[in-house]
Amino acid sequence: MQITYHIAEHDGGWAYRLGDVWSEPFASHDEALAAARRAAERQQVGGDNAEIDYQAGDGRWRHEHVDGGDRPEVEVDPKD
Repeated sequence: MQITYHIAEHDGGWAYRLGDVWSEPFASHDEALAAARRAAERQQVGGDNAEIDYQAGDGRWRHEHVDGGDRPEVEVDPKD
């Protein structure tokens, strides 16, 4: 899986977004870019395997095994 953080003007400043979800605004493009790069680095940190239960969008409960080492490929695009 690959995910991409995008940097753009948003809410009176600069922010990064993943899909339709925006970060808080930053005063400059460079600050937003640095924050997106930190977020991308955190995406690479693995965790422990786990069993999780969650309610899906259709209202049904689901149970899954999650591999803590399964990390996405992350890219930061400095322009939207």
